[in-house]
Amino acid sequence: MNKQKLAILGSTGSIGTQVLEVVRQHPDKFEIVALTANGNWKLLADQINEFTPELGLICNEAHYSDLKQAVSTNTDLLSGIHNLVEIATHENCDTVLNSLVGFAGFVPTIEALKAGKKVALANKESLVVGGQIIRNILDEYSGTLVPVDSEHSAMLQSIVGEKHENIEKIIITASGGPFRDLNKEQMQNVTLVQALDHPNWDMGAKITVDSATMMNKGLEIIEAKWLFDIPVSKIEPVIHPQSIIHSIVTFTDGSSKAQLGPPDMKVPIIYALTYPDRLKLETPRMDWTQAQELTFSPVDYGKFPCLKLAIESIEKGGVAPTVLNAANEVAVKRFLDKEIKYIDIPKIVEECLEKIGSGYEVNIDSLIEINKETRDLAAQIK
Repeated sequence: MNKQKLAILGSTGSIGTQVLEVVRQHPDKFEIVALTANGNWKLLADQINEFTPELGLICNEAHYSDLKQAVSTNTDLLSGIHNLVEIATHENCDTVLNSLVGFAGFVPTIEALKAGKKVALANKESLVVGGQIIRNILDEYSGTLVPVDSEHSAMLQSIVGEKHENIEKIIITASGGPFRDLNKEQMQNVTLVQALDHPNWDMGAKITVDSATMMNKGLEIIEAKWLFDIPVSKIEPVIHPQSIIHSIVTFTDGSSKAQLGPPDMKVPIIYALTYPDRLKLETPRMDWTQAQELTFSPVDYGKFPCLKLAIESIEKGGVAPTVLNAANEVAVKRFLDKEIKYIDIPKIVEECLEKIGSGYEVNIDSLIEINKETRDLAAQIK
């Protein structure tokens, strides 16, 4: 079998670095063709020097000269976010692992699929803002889409070999984040440090805050709808604090299948890269000879209004999920920058959803326009 040729969009982030850990375990199976980073030029240079890809891209053009001086290989170096599409469609790459954060990952996903690439998707915003467009592209072009998120990987692994019409419900599990045991009143004054202290997963700052607000679960519900072509009414979130069961699929005969394992993103990463096959992975295993506690509880939407807003946005349809995503990205950044309080995040998202109209046709140009309009509004809301 020929080596799978990978382009990693966002190679210095949490997912990107773990992809490279998987590649190190299987150097005979994977070849790195391209690596990209936003601003972390030092780590990108280290990665380029180790894996000697054909292409390297630093999106923040101010760091191009720093990167060039630090790289000792013959890698072609590019700068500027506009070059992400060139990386995603490069002729020598057959798999694009998109772990970019936010709306920036949308257009590279689309162009990679149009170019017939396999896209291992860790950028959930691509499907949140343009799920219908991506479904249409999958029908029209030869590209394929495989999820990297642990929940969606679990869904896929549970659905393999099953008929689509036999799926009755998908149960998407949520850890509940750092505030699952707090009441609504206690959550009024939570701090940034508390929000970034996730009990189960080690992730980037933005997604860790999304986990604290449970917006990540809302985005994942929207993602699941488009990935598996299933109504939102058939996708149900539940709190599962141990993060051992990553998702459950219930079928029309009443039986259920689930995918289980210790929290480790390398498992869904390697499955996305090798699907439908599997490769050996050095990672922790469950010890089923030991007593285990697996608990579940319903979601308190009063405590987590972001999740409710996400579900309402996909039920409304049109550009509403794009507004939701853009407003949330800006609100989370403002929270990370200590401009606003934790409880202000859903308020900003809700106000943007109320003020930005729905009379837009859903196409790439309109989504780009709505994204910008929403960001401008979300940045101004007090």
